[in-house]
Amino acid sequence: MARIAGVNIPPNKRVEISLRYIYGIGPAKAAEICQKLSIPAERRTNQLSDEEILRIRELIDREYRVEGDLRREVAMNIKRLMDLGCYRGLRHRRGLPVRGQRTHTNARTRKGKAVAIAGKKKVTK
Repeated sequence: MARIAGVNIPPNKRVEISLRYIYGIGPAKAAEICQKLSIPAERRTNQLSDEEILRIRELIDREYRVEGDLRREVAMNIKRLMDLGCYRGLRHRRGLPVRGQRTHTNARTRKGKAVAIAGKKKVTK
């Protein structure tokens, strides 16, 4: 099993697909990496030689920001918005949608499980 950027890459998937397991590498970047290193699209990860794995590892370290560094940068950007007290920062702080989505209905992923509010009790005579 190959280990690139601190992530175990699945052995029996195509290289282009298995590179996506690394945080910060999606379909476009995975295809770009394979094209730069001239690795055929149908090649499986377990068919890669040690030298090819080393070349992939070096290319990713040299040209891309992935895993811990990228996560840290994203977290710092969010923290900066929160410290500024701008609208987006306030939305992050309150755990609400940041990009203008409606919250009257929906937004359950950000807001969490719905909490029932007790209504008026009916008084019977």
